[in-house]
Amino acid sequence: DVQLQASGGGLVQAGGSLTLSCAASAFIDNFAIGWFRQAPGKEREGVSCISSVDGSTWYANSVKGRFTISSSKARNTVYLKMTSLQPEDTAVYYCAASYNSGSYYDQASGYGFEFWGKGTQVTVSS
Repeated sequence: DVQLQASGGGLVQAGGSLTLSCAASAFIDNFAIGWFRQAPGKEREGVSCISSVDGSTWYANSVKGRFTISSSKARNTVYLKMTSLQPEDTAVYYCAASYNSGSYYDQASGYGFEFWGKGTQVTVSS
C-alpha cells in the first residue's frame, strides 16, 4: 500500500499560480500518479497523470498549456504546477496512485487508481 498526502492548495486570484505537491509513502517508481479534482455539485474529473513506466504525461483538455505535472523520485513526490488559474479551476484536488501491475486505469475518471490521498482545496477568485 501507499499513503498519499496532497498539499499546496489555497486562495488565489484569477490569473495566478499555485503548485500542488503529492507526497507518497512508497517509491513512486512503482506507480502512475494522477491528479483529480471535484468541484461542488460536479463529478470528479481527471486533471493530469504521470506514468513511472516511461514518464509519459496526460492532461485534461481544460488544463493543457496551463498545468504541468512533474515528479521527484528522490523525494517520492509528484507536483502539479498550475498557472493562469481561472475560477472554474476551483475545486478540491486529490492525488491518487495506480500500482504498475499492468491493470487498466483511466486518467480521466480515476478508475483503476487504488490509493487516494485527502484533498487540498484550491479556490480561484475572479
